[in-house]
Parts: sequence; C-alpha cells; structure tokens
Amino acid sequence: MDAQGRGRADNIDPADQWVLNPDTGEYELRLTPSAPQSAVPGPRRPAPRGPGANGGAGGAGGPAAGRRSGAPGRQQVRDAAPPGAVPGQRRRRGTPPPEEPLPGRRGHRPGKKKSRAKKVLLWTGGTMAFVVVVAGVGGYLVLKHLEGNVTTTDVGSAAKQGFSKDEAFNILIIGTDKRTGKGNQGYGDKGSVGHADTNILLHVSKDRTNATALSIPRDLIVNVPDCPTKQPDGSTKVIPGTDHVRFNTSLGQDGRDPGCTMRTVKAVTGISPDHFMMADFNAVKTLTSAVGGVDVCLKHAVNDPDSHLKLTAGEHKIEGEQALAFVRTRHSFGNQGDLDRIKVQQQFLSSLMRKMSSGDTLTNPAKLYDLADAATKALTVDTGIGKVSTLKDMALELKKVPTKNITFLTTPVIDNPAEKVHATVVLNPTTAPQVFDAIKNDVSFTEVKKKQKQQKDAEAARLKGTQSAASEVRVRILNGGAAAGSAQETLTWLQNDEGVLKSENAGNAPRELDRTTLEYAPDQAAQARKLAAVMGLSGAALKPGESVTNSQGLPAMTLTLGKDFKGAGVSLTAPSKAPEVDKSTADKVQCAS
Repeated sequence: MDAQGRGRADNIDPADQWVLNPDTGEYELRLTPSAPQSAVPGPRRPAPRGPGANGGAGGAGGPAAGRRSGAPGRQQVRDAAPPGAVPGQRRRRGTPPPEEPLPGRRGHRPGKKKSRAKKVLLWTGGTMAFVVVVAGVGGYLVLKHLEGNVTTTDVGSAAKQGFSKDEAFNILIIGTDKRTGKGNQGYGDKGSVGHADTNILLHVSKDRTNATALSIPRDLIVNVPDCPTKQPDGSTKVIPGTDHVRFNTSLGQDGRDPGCTMRTVKAVTGISPDHFMMADFNAVKTLTSAVGGVDVCLKHAVNDPDSHLKLTAGEHKIEGEQALAFVRTRHSFGNQGDLDRIKVQQQFLSSLMRKMSSGDTLTNPAKLYDLADAATKALTVDTGIGKVSTLKDMALELKKVPTKNITFLTTPVIDNPAEKVHATVVLNPTTAPQVFDAIKNDVSFTEVKKKQKQQKDAEAARLKGTQSAASEVRVRILNGGAAAGSAQETLTWLQNDEGVLKSENAGNAPRELDRTTLEYAPDQAAQARKLAAVMGLSGAALKPGESVTNSQGLPAMTLTLGKDFKGAGVSLTAPSKAPEVDKSTADKVQCAS
C-alpha cells in the first residue's frame, strides 16, 4: 500500500475534512479523526471565487497566481554550418573573445575569520518532507493551501522551467545563516546577508533505484562565476564573480541569489543543478516537532555552551530547539570542524527521513498535514517547481528510491595548502573528479537492483563486435547542448584527424540533452561501434533506433553532442563503478562521535 493509502486512517481522507462552518460561511479543516463531519454527504468543495478557481489541482487563480512566472528560456546554441560543408581551417571551440573585466571583477581571498558555532542546521529536512508528505495528504484544497505557503524566486536560466518524471534530476538544497523567522534572532551571524552555509546536491537516478546526497563544505575555496540576477523591477543585473573565496559567499554576498549558488556548483563539480530548494532556521524546529521527535544517538555526553546542547551519551528523541542545537553543534564532535559537523547532520537527516517514512507518521492524517504544512512554510524554491502539484510529482519520484540506496557523502577535500593555520579546504584533485563523474553519469554508490545490472550489461554488449573502417562511417553531427561551435569542431577533428570523411554538420538538435548520444539503425551497428571507439563513447550513449537521410540522400547515423561533451578528441566514456569514499546510507543508524 502506498503513502496515499496509509494516509487514510479509519477511512478518513484529509481532503474530505474541509467542512463548511455555518457561522462564518468559510470552509475549515478538521484534523481530529473523531471530530464531527459535515452533515452534507460526500466530499465538500468551496464555490469558485474567481476565474480559474474551479477545476483540478494546478488550475489558475490559486495562491501562486500572483507570483512571477517561469524563467526565460535557455539561449539556443549556435552551430549551423551548412550540411556537408568541408571544413577549412580548424575552428576554435568556445565563446567569442572575452571582454575586459569589470572594475572590481575579481576579489581576494578573505582573511581568516574566527570560527563560530552559531551557524546553520541541515535544512534538507524541509525538502525531504515531500517524499512522504504531499503524496499522503491529498485533495485539491489541501494542495492549494500548501501552495500558498511556498515562496518562489526567479533565478532565470540557472534552473529548468519544469520537472520531468522520466529523467535523472539534481536538486540543490541550501540553508542560510540569515536571521529570518520568529524566534530565530539568537541564531546565526547577526549581520549576515544570508550565506550558503549548508549545501547538499541531491542526485536522483533516472531509474529511481538510488540517490546520492553530496554535501558541499561552506569553507571550500572556489571561483564564483558571474551571475545574472533578477531585480525587483524585473530587470537583470550581472553580479561580477570573485576568485578564491569561500563557497558560502555564492549566496547573499553582493546581492547574489540562489541561482548564483547553482552556477557555482556547476563550475566546481561540472554537475548542473536542475532546481533549488532553500529553507530557514524554522525547518528543523518545525519538522521535528511535526513528526513527534527524531531519534539520535551519541557515543559520548555533550555539553556545548555555544549551541546550548546538553545530552548524555546514548539514545535520545529530540525536537524543536533541541534538534536545532544538535545540528548546529560543532565543537563537541570529531575534530570540532565543519566537516565533522556535516557527518552529524547527515546522520540526523537519515533519522528524520526514517521517521517521516515510518508507519507512525504515514497513518496519522493530522501528523501528515502538520508535516506538509511545516515543510512548505520552510521552503523557497525556483519558479520551475513553485507549484505544490509539481513538488508532489518530484516527491513521488524520490519516494521510489529505497532508503538503503540513498547515499550521503561529502565532497572530497584537503586542507588549503595556501594557509599555515588551516581554516578552509580545497578539492581533493584525485578523488573529487571521480565522485563528480560518477554522479554526472548516474552511477550508484550502493548496490542496486538486478534490473540495473542487466541494463548495464546490455549497454556494454553494444560495444562488442566488429567495427567498420573509419572511411565507411556515415554520420550527421548535431549540437544538443554542448558549447557553441562544438558540432563544427567535432566535424573538423573527425575528418582531418580520424578519417571519418562521410560526416557532416547538421546544426542544432531539436532539444538539449544532458548526455551525448549516437542513434543508429541495426545495419549500422558496426559503424556505431567504430565511432564509439574513436570518440570514447560508452555503451549507454549508443541508442539503437533508425537511420536518417543525410544531405546526399544516403542513410546516416545521428550523433547529438550533449552538455557532457568536453571537446573534440576528449573521451566521453562514463565510469561503470563509483569510487570508494567515506559514505553512509539513510537506512543505517549511526551514533555521533
């Protein structure tokens, strides 16, 4: 039975608990199962109050109608050399000549700051609540009420305009140190503009067998790129980037929005976040109270005067202010640094996820509603997922992933060699790229179902067999998300360096792809294997299908260069196995140490 079924204890559907109050003329939600129900038989719905108020979920006229609508469309790549054109001098890949930098374009790495314990909790719980909550609390009126809780921010082209149920997806989850919300004046830095102090890049696999939650340290030294940012008057302002600064300055500093943090993640990892979710201090307090507390375990007693956490060794159930203190504590765990606190936060999040997925939560309509209400009030998201119906779709997809296959890990880093007293970190040049490549290529960090192994075996089999001569390979090249000029660059390289003379530039693909693909007919398999060997394509990139007609009217394969394209001659072979790293999974109970 799914979450929706379990959410109807005693045959009570939360959507049907909206009843008419004859004294006020308004519909009210009665949560207690024993509360008297409306005398009018059947589910009740309020009369439409304006244009678009009737209809199903997602109709116009709801609370979100006044928000700014979708982000502008992506800029189309330009790669439209005439089909069949024979290249002359090799064209360079990339953008036009760079302009002179703006004054103040690049800043210096900030001086060392005294570390402070009063920072941010693992805000991720506010977003994970949708995994079991929105799916369980059904009904049009409930969804519209929840939609009114969600705040949206237009980050332009940094985020996608919608959500696809058929693709892998990446959500950047951000927590800030800004003092917002009632009762939060004692937390965080008093004058903070709201930095990205807690960051998790959540990758959900295409087949939904696994997910990876990658924590990005706030003190990681990065180059923050230029960032187009929407202004209150609707205009767009480009905020200059800065080099050699802490990752957390990608948000808030100089007016940067979450889109700047998304762009920084892409620059650092090569992984493009599709959407973002951001929450405030209230997330942990309200969510843990909504589920009746979260179980945690400590290997030793903690008495932290900075976070005000005081717990004995052993198991505890914490909620509200105590839960906030638990995830803010740094000086009581490990080496008293931020990396050790990240591990504790991951353990806390795993416990919260287990509690939200438990029968005690799923079979209690009142608890489900409180959890959904708390989660949506804690969230700020991009306009592409601003509707609760979209968030529900996303939650249902994430809910398909078994907790044993949800992996938590931290970006591999080393101490900053430029510092005598270590206060910041930099990417581990050996292991970090391996982790990023595994995530980009949808490789699980856990053992997954036999079905996925069979799929991997089938993909590998496409590369086995005879190969045609390079001179016999006939292919059309399209740009489907790679840098401008990539199709022509690849054509030049294939013809001049690899002897693939029967190739042509077919311009732009109809849509952008995350990954490069090669589609071919059954009788072109030998050609496909040859081109895969030349370009370093994996079996997953080969798509058995149909041939197309090239400019000479002859059958040809179709090579579409996706966003993963790294340049002509650079191998695109995906890793088949994730690297060995320090990690944990959501189903395991661990004690903070």
